[in-house]
Amino acid sequence: MSTKITCCEDLIVWQKAQDIAVKICRLAEENDFIKRDFSLKDHFKSAAISISDNVAEGFEYNNPDFYRFLRISKGSCGEIRNKIHFARRLEFITETTAQTLLNEVKMLGSQIAELMKRVKLKIKSAKRINKNQ
Repeated sequence: MSTKITCCEDLIVWQKAQDIAVKICRLAEENDFIKRDFSLKDHFKSAAISISDNVAEGFEYNNPDFYRFLRISKGSCGEIRNKIHFARRLEFITETTAQTLLNEVKMLGSQIAELMKRVKLKIKSAKRINKNQ
């Protein structure tokens, strides 16, 4: 039996995005190299938080808007992966830390993509119903 989703907090992608944002924010605040690079630190935190922000904001709108906000969230996953690679190349983080974070963010991006497919199907279904009325 599936649970009815009534708010963004019910979405697994929102929950995982929050978990990743917490990890990234802690890394940005605790890593001696990143916390001294104010621009990188701010961008890391902003991009990480924007994933769940966009899921939450989009959930409050209709399906076409939700889909658009999910695309933005997925794009932020790419942005975070880029920053992780950059921090690794600068040797600000270890290979192990980088791979752990990259795997989590890739998985989240895939899950967002799956949710996007479902939302797109609902949009198409609603268009067909409206067309037939």
